[in-house]
Amino acid sequence: MGSTGETYSDRPGGARDRDAEGRARNARPRDGLGRPLPYGADGVPRQPEGVVRTPEETVAEAQRLLDEGKPFHAHEVFEDAWKSGPEEERELWRGLAQLAVGLTHAARGNLTGGARLLRRGAGATEAWGSGSGRDRPHGIDIAATAAWARDLATEVEREGRSVDARQRAPRLRGASD
Repeated sequence: MGSTGETYSDRPGGARDRDAEGRARNARPRDGLGRPLPYGADGVPRQPEGVVRTPEETVAEAQRLLDEGKPFHAHEVFEDAWKSGPEEERELWRGLAQLAVGLTHAARGNLTGGARLLRRGAGATEAWGSGSGRDRPHGIDIAATAAWARDLATEVEREGRSVDARQRAPRLRGASD
């Protein structure tokens, strides 16, 4: 049985999802917030893993996904930048990935986890900005993005309900992007 209680026979071919090297991969379709759907259901196309983008392409693609209400997918774009970008920017991209996952959890109804990740991501991006001396790396408005995250964390805790990811998407480059 799988970790969610489904049997391997529920999967196409009855086997575990594996790539060519034998590593586990979950081919199960997902919704726009990254939640697994039943096999055979129409899901949202997954972000390809390991894509190397320029920082500007990363920000543009992540913003597009956030605007579409797909913060889980935006997190995957930030994760690619975190893993493939220069070492000195890893914490910036990791913090942005945490913000996107925080929004994902807040939209899924995991309010405590969402608020925690939003605050952690805000702190990480601000710490990176302070340490690097850059307050608008690749056009990202760190101060406004961190303020958005903290405000949303406070809101989900106060209101006690999930948010619409599309309506609450941040503007990474500020109000003008």
